[in-house]
Amino acid sequence: MNRLAQATSPYLQQHRDNPVAWWEWGADALAEAQRLNRPILLSVGYSACHWCHVMAHESFEDPDVAAVMNALFVNIKVDREERPDVDHIYMSALQAMGERGGWPLTMFLTPQAEPFWGGTYFPKEPRFGHPGFVDLLQAVAHTYERQPERIASYRATLLQSLELTAQAAAPTVTVQDLESIGRQLVSVFDPQNGGIGRPPKFPNPTVLEFAARHARRTGDKRLSELVHLTLERMAKGGIHDHLGGGFARYSTDERWLVPHFEKMLYDNAQLIDLYSLIAVETGSSLARSAAEGIVSWLTREMLTTEGAFASSLDADSEGEEGRFYVWDLAELQEVLGPEDAALFARAYDVTVPGNFEGKSILNRLDAPELDADRESRLAALRTALLARRELRVRPSLDDKVLADWNGLMITGLVRAGLLLGRPDWVSLAASAFTANLELLERDGRLGHAARAGTLIHPGFALDHAAMMRAALALYEAIGDQVYLEHAKRWRDVLLREYLVPETGLLAMTSSRTPEPLITRPQPLHDEAVPNANGVFADALVRLAALTHDEKERRDAEALVEHLSGPARGAPLGHCSILNAIDQHLRATSIIVGSDAAELLRTARSIPYLDRSVSATEGMIGMVADDQTSGPASMPDTGSAQVCAGMHCSLPVSDPGALLAAQRAMLGSGA
Repeated sequence: MNRLAQATSPYLQQHRDNPVAWWEWGADALAEAQRLNRPILLSVGYSACHWCHVMAHESFEDPDVAAVMNALFVNIKVDREERPDVDHIYMSALQAMGERGGWPLTMFLTPQAEPFWGGTYFPKEPRFGHPGFVDLLQAVAHTYERQPERIASYRATLLQSLELTAQAAAPTVTVQDLESIGRQLVSVFDPQNGGIGRPPKFPNPTVLEFAARHARRTGDKRLSELVHLTLERMAKGGIHDHLGGGFARYSTDERWLVPHFEKMLYDNAQLIDLYSLIAVETGSSLARSAAEGIVSWLTREMLTTEGAFASSLDADSEGEEGRFYVWDLAELQEVLGPEDAALFARAYDVTVPGNFEGKSILNRLDAPELDADRESRLAALRTALLARRELRVRPSLDDKVLADWNGLMITGLVRAGLLLGRPDWVSLAASAFTANLELLERDGRLGHAARAGTLIHPGFALDHAAMMRAALALYEAIGDQVYLEHAKRWRDVLLREYLVPETGLLAMTSSRTPEPLITRPQPLHDEAVPNANGVFADALVRLAALTHDEKERRDAEALVEHLSGPARGAPLGHCSILNAIDQHLRATSIIVGSDAAELLRTARSIPYLDRSVSATEGMIGMVADDQTSGPASMPDTGSAQVCAGMHCSLPVSDPGALLAAQRAMLGSGA
């Protein structure tokens, strides 16, 4: 019997009519496996995943395949977005086998949920160097029944790999270390197309942020050019939705032309502030348009009825990947007329043969620069084509609200809104924050996923860390103390329930989580979203800078110290940690008096990489210039000070002097 009919996850609902006797993850499913002494087939995916759909159509919808699955296994289906803890454990086991990983994740477990073998996508018939799925199922079941010693050996090896390896003590990362790591980044970028590594190419926003930080701190023009190149090529490429705004998950080629068409909230959340930063740095209208497009997509397609943000849009529609987004010349001519269609086709690479399976993905990778009049015409044509596209069958929307992804987007909106002078974006972020509280918070703790009146609670470490940082961003932008109180409350939850005293690191799951897992993961590397430890470290650093509280500073430094070893050993995988360390060591704290509105606006317009901003009355600051630290009252409420480390500038009372003091403090390395 398929038990997914009552599931609230859109991904699980996609499988409710499979002939497979699916269970949701939980104690009942594990008890059934133990009662029958059958191995578990664990299938993990998400609603926007193209290859998950392919495996479902080929195998899970086939009665003959399902009959084999039902006879030999207890079958459990998991939405990785609802249960990142389950996904992390078994993806880590797969990677310990030497496999690259990806989704769908197909793992075979003992009845006690211990992994012993697995893979990702398996075709129904033998191809791609993989056995056929039915043959594979029968071979695994046969080995489990007839060769228990082999299963025990595989199980023991994988379980050992899942145990947290104690990190050797390492010196805390210094400014000199950050500069050394930053200099090495130039070699990992594609100098022609931007981005990192070979296809498939992902945006890697935490790496781009660290590269941008290094370039700003050191004046590294080559690295700055590579960051700009990456974001420019992405914005011109097919990974960017030129009509509706927003970015797809990744590019399958080195040029950013052919995307994997799913659109995820978290990618766009991490790109919006980077595009806004580049727009301010370079004056690029392309970068500004990319940021504005993300918000356009967000408000048009991703707002839930409560005012929070939905999770993702599927890659497929009408059974085809990308069908919603591609065009042919005949349709352009039908909508725009011959003359305008010719202009648009030249600008956006629409040809008769096409550039993707006989159709054309809109892009401007090779388009010449156009004058203002023709760009204005293209804007009107894009509007007309977007209206036409809205008549197509839409990709499915996964409308569950995830606390961590919403926290990332709220932060991105606030930062971008301040950089580009868009108070409406800050207001949108504040509204979404309120909606998330109503949907997700219970007894001062956040849940992870909300949909259709259900809530996965308690949430995970990243839920609290990302929403803590979002609250601090709103506090800096708006000044309302209520946001600071939210941030402090979630800090306390993280320190009390998620911090593991023996390691000094955050575990993914709360110590109060009722459902035990085979291990309590404490991951440190960044994945598609930044690691919870890195986000929490950044939030603690910003909180200490905003409150000027000694205990907050010690908490931040303690976590940074524990994270220094992994960040040194594998910098590219730990850039969220490096970004937090850079914020701790090199950003300034700007303290603005309560009667200095113009100074406050100026301080808030300074890029988020470089500062924190607090407005206060009767603030106790540091002694100015190069004196030793000690309390000294700010002279009046109409001035501001810029502090770095244990030193502060002299009080300033006009915006130009504030910006000069900021530049001086950043350049001093204080």
